[in-house]
Amino acid sequence: MSETLGEEKQVVTSSAKRMLIVDDEKNMRHMLTSMLGTLGYVVDTAADGTDALKMVNHSQYDFILCDLKMPNMDGMAFLEAAREKLLDTTVIMMSAYGTIDTAVEAMKRGAYDYISKPFKTDEVFLTLKKAEERENLKKENVRLKKRIRKIEHDYSFAEMVATSRSMKDVFELVRKVAGHKTTVLISGESGTGKELVARSIHEMGDRSDKPLVTVNCGGIPETLLESELFGYKKGAFTGADRDKKGLFEEADAGTIFLDEIGEMPQPLQVKLLRVLQGDEIRSVGDSKTQKIDVRVIAATSKNLKEEAAKGHFREDLFYRLNVLQISIPPLRERPEDIPVLCQHFINTFNSSLNKKIKSITPASMSIIRKHQWPGNVRELENIIEHAIVVAEGNRILPENLPPEFISESEKKDDNTMIEGNSLKDAQKALEKKLITKVLTETGGNRTRAAKILEISHPSLLSKIKTYRIQI
Repeated sequence: MSETLGEEKQVVTSSAKRMLIVDDEKNMRHMLTSMLGTLGYVVDTAADGTDALKMVNHSQYDFILCDLKMPNMDGMAFLEAAREKLLDTTVIMMSAYGTIDTAVEAMKRGAYDYISKPFKTDEVFLTLKKAEERENLKKENVRLKKRIRKIEHDYSFAEMVATSRSMKDVFELVRKVAGHKTTVLISGESGTGKELVARSIHEMGDRSDKPLVTVNCGGIPETLLESELFGYKKGAFTGADRDKKGLFEEADAGTIFLDEIGEMPQPLQVKLLRVLQGDEIRSVGDSKTQKIDVRVIAATSKNLKEEAAKGHFREDLFYRLNVLQISIPPLRERPEDIPVLCQHFINTFNSSLNKKIKSITPASMSIIRKHQWPGNVRELENIIEHAIVVAEGNRILPENLPPEFISESEKKDDNTMIEGNSLKDAQKALEKKLITKVLTETGGNRTRAAKILEISHPSLLSKIKTYRIQI
């Protein structure tokens, strides 16, 4: 048996694990100590639950083998009394009087497994091996969770994800301004995430438990916008059959987000300026003003300074809004954010669409990164949703992208390929493109790809290395 145990020792443990054996039979304690010592465990013993309780109060054990029926304090009582001390310990119960009900009850109280006496040494070994595998899985799970938290910390901010320096600067500015009532102007192209930035400012500040009211200044007809923003009194106009709160009043003590502020008509710009200067509003049809406490965050896809210079936007309002400006760079200026955004959207749509997409192939990512992204992050989100819906495997392939998307990429590739006057360079570019296409279609199977390309396997490997093709 010693030879078998010597082989098993290398399988069971690579570093010494601490073991406590709790049994009122001296011979059983001696036998288990000898056997488990041979397996590489550092073993302590206790004659009953009372002694074992004292030992776990002063020492941390990886495993405990505990008899069920003992004098003074039995195994069940020990499990109950030591519950808080055994959170990181695997407990295996032993008994000659065991039943299924007893085993279930022991596991309810925190035991991992149950061995009936008399048992063979192999039973103990296999139970411990299974327990160690479980412990290793738990540790791996903890490690992965820590890694995920680190990735989330490094790449995410509120509901946004990014790894670029320019977006990290945006996140830092949001942190600094969130705790103050300072008026903020967020600028950036359509689809860059201006509303997410506004929401982050609100939720990170001390007004997070108060309303965040969002207004699209370009989405409400000019004739209705004033009454929507400031409310109206009964009888102010035809159809005003009751008093109505405006959005500024609804946002009292909270935040109002004025999206596309550059679309606000000039007559209303004057009234907004008065709100920012005096913290008071006047409802349509009312003769009195009302004090409010509202934080104002505005956003625009226009250059308001240029609009003011052209006379399309009030200069005084621009300077009142532009106390602190946060500029969000377009996606084409931060391509390093594209992979992490893609993975974020894959995770999101896997959940909502009940799909199991794991990744994007290098060929697909190459096409995605070449795009100029006029619609920015919102456009990327739509593209990934489209690809996930039509994908049949667990990876996003080039053919899963919208047809016009691929056509645009191929056109760019063709233009790149024919630059210059060298036939050799053109041939190399065409070879690389064709090899990449076939490898993608075969899922990276180089043997099949070589047959389709009608070249030898060694020749294909050589060309993959030469052209630095990654699939």
